[in-house]
Amino acid sequence: MNFAVLQFPASNCDQDAVHALRALGHNARVRWHKENSLGDVDGVIVPGGFSYGDYLRTGAIARFSPIMGAIKRFASAGGPVLGICNGFQILCETGLLPGALLRNTGLRFVCRPVTLRVETSTTPATAACREGDLLRVPVAHGEGNYTADAATLDRLEARSQVVFRYVGGNPNGSARDIAGICNEGRNVVGLMPHPERACEPALGSGDGFKVFASLVAARNSVCK
Repeated sequence: MNFAVLQFPASNCDQDAVHALRALGHNARVRWHKENSLGDVDGVIVPGGFSYGDYLRTGAIARFSPIMGAIKRFASAGGPVLGICNGFQILCETGLLPGALLRNTGLRFVCRPVTLRVETSTTPATAACREGDLLRVPVAHGEGNYTADAATLDRLEARSQVVFRYVGGNPNGSARDIAGICNEGRNVVGLMPHPERACEPALGSGDGFKVFASLVAARNSVCK
């Protein structure tokens, strides 16, 4: 399988995502933000970092990058897209996911392990998981406070679009302890924690590997 991992000025987790995908035995290629095409790919990862230095607000400039047009077309066709941390913020800015990520309630950058609960297994990011699974992965953000109006939050809950939820402590004040969501089509997923930083026991946890294994499992299921 072939995956594209986007790279913007100041992305800092692109190579970690590439490493995780290659560890699964699949091809992963970095696509620069100025490119207009993704090429022949089976999935896309929008990685973490500080695209454009987080000027204006997180993801606000990245949404205008040429590559985002290709991402929108890929997502509209049902292709799996995973946004991690800054990638989640970018997907919200482009309208591929609802809501927004605001400053953490403590107004401080938070970098520490958290525990996530898998709320649904019917997304490309959780296809190899079971509902209720607990994953130990790190967060590293200053603007991870997910927010949306009450109607949107109720809709996300009713349609099982909340994919991951913080348990045992909310690091950023996110509404309803939401750590990750998906779109109505269930093929676009965004989460604030970093599964690519928890893909091997040597990193303190291998739980994040399940997210990347899920991308492969989901795509294989579609292709059968």
